Amino acid sequence: MERPLKGVRVIALEQYMAGPYCSMLLADAGAEVIKIERPGVGDPRRSIPPFVEKDGVKKAGGFMAYNRNKKSVAVNIRNDEGKKIYQDLVKNADVVVENLRPGSVDKLGLGYHDLKTLNPKLIYAAISGFGRLEGYEGPDSKRPAFDIVAEAMSGIMHLVGFDDKPPSWTIYGMADIYTGLCTSFAITQALFMRERTGKGQFVDSAMLDAMISLNERMAMLYSITGNEPHRGRLTHLYPRGAFKCRDGYLAMNIPDDHVWSRFCIAIERNDLVDDERSKTGTARASNSEYLAPIIENWLSKKTRAEAEELLNQNGVPVGSVYTAKDIFESEQVKSRKALVDIDDPDVGTYQFARGPVMLSDSPEIETNPAPDLGQDTVEVLSKILGYNDTQIDKLFNSETIEKRP
Repeated sequence: MERPLKGVRVIALEQYMAGPYCSMLLADAGAEVIKIERPGVGDPRRSIPPFVEKDGVKKAGGFMAYNRNKKSVAVNIRNDEGKKIYQDLVKNADVVVENLRPGSVDKLGLGYHDLKTLNPKLIYAAISGFGRLEGYEGPDSKRPAFDIVAEAMSGIMHLVGFDDKPPSWTIYGMADIYTGLCTSFAITQALFMRERTGKGQFVDSAMLDAMISLNERMAMLYSITGNEPHRGRLTHLYPRGAFKCRDGYLAMNIPDDHVWSRFCIAIERNDLVDDERSKTGTARASNSEYLAPIIENWLSKKTRAEAEELLNQNGVPVGSVYTAKDIFESEQVKSRKALVDIDDPDVGTYQFARGPVMLSDSPEIETNPAPDLGQDTVEVLSKILGYNDTQIDKLFNSETIEKRP
C-alpha cells in the first residue's frame, strides 16, 4: 500500500513526547524517520515507567507507543566525528524534527541557520515551550517547559475542575500530543510549499501557542464580553456533564431548547418543556438543583447502553464515559482500528493508539515496533552515508556511535 509520505526522510533529534509523537505520525504516513539518540542512554523516555518485561528484556511502554516505525541511530553529536555524521544525514534529509532545550543545538553549531547552509531545501521543525522564530520569541523563549506548564499558561487549567477547588490538569501529555500533532500538520504544509518554491523553511511550534489555539473559546469569550471565564458549572446551559447510570456514567450536553424538548420526551417528562424553571438554558442552569434529581432518578434505573440507545434514538447525542477496558472492548473502536497491534520481538504484542485521521487510499499504517537503541546505526551509516566496516568499527571504538550487537 502506497503511503503519502513515502520517500520523505526525517531526522528526529527528539526526546520525551512532543517530538517523538510528531515524527511517529510522519513515520505512520510512510516517511523514513531516523531517530538520533545518545549512546548508552538514548531517549529519556526509554527509562520512564510503565515497563513491560519478558525473559530478562525490559522496555518502556511510553517509548514503545511513540516510536513505532522508526530507525534508531545512536551517535554522540557532541564530538566532531558524531557532528559530521549528523550533518551528513541532514544533507540527505527532507525534514529535521527537534525538541531539545532551546539554544542547545545552536551551541553545537547544529541549529537551523547552520544546517540550512548544508541543505537549502531542509524543513526544520523546532518544538519548544514558547517558540523560537526570530522576531516572535518573547521573554520566555529560552525557558524549558513540560506539558503541564503549557496547560497552565494557556488558561486551560484555569477552566478545569470546580470553582471551589484549585485549578486542575486535564490528561497526562495532552499539550505534548497536541503540539506534536500540530507540528506534523505544519511539516506537511512546508513540504507542499517546497514543491512550489523549491525552498525549505523553519517550522516554529510552541506548546503554549498550541494550547491557546485549543483553548480558543476562552479567548473569544474574554475578547467579546470582557468577562473572565471560570471553571465550574456554566450559567447559560444545563444539563451538561457526567451523570450516573446503574453501571457507570453517561456524558451529555443539552446545548439548546430544541434538544431539551427531545430529552424531555425521551424521559417521558413532557411537562418540563414549558416549565418556567426549565424552558430555557439559563433557567435550567439556575434550577439545576430541581432538575438534577429528576435526571439522576431516570438514569439510575438504566444501564449506560440502555440510556445511550434511547436518548440517541430521540436525537439527544450522549455517550458512555469509557474506562480503558471499555475502549479496548468497544466495537466502534475495533471497527475503526483505532488501536493497532505492535508486535515487539522481545516482549510480545501490545496495542497502541493509531493517529487521529485516515486516508481512503491508505487507511492502515505500518506496525513496526519501536527500535532498540542503536538498532539501525550500522545500516544507516553504510547504506545512506557509505561508511565501510573499518570506519564504523573505528567510530564504535571511539564511543562516537553505539550499535546493537
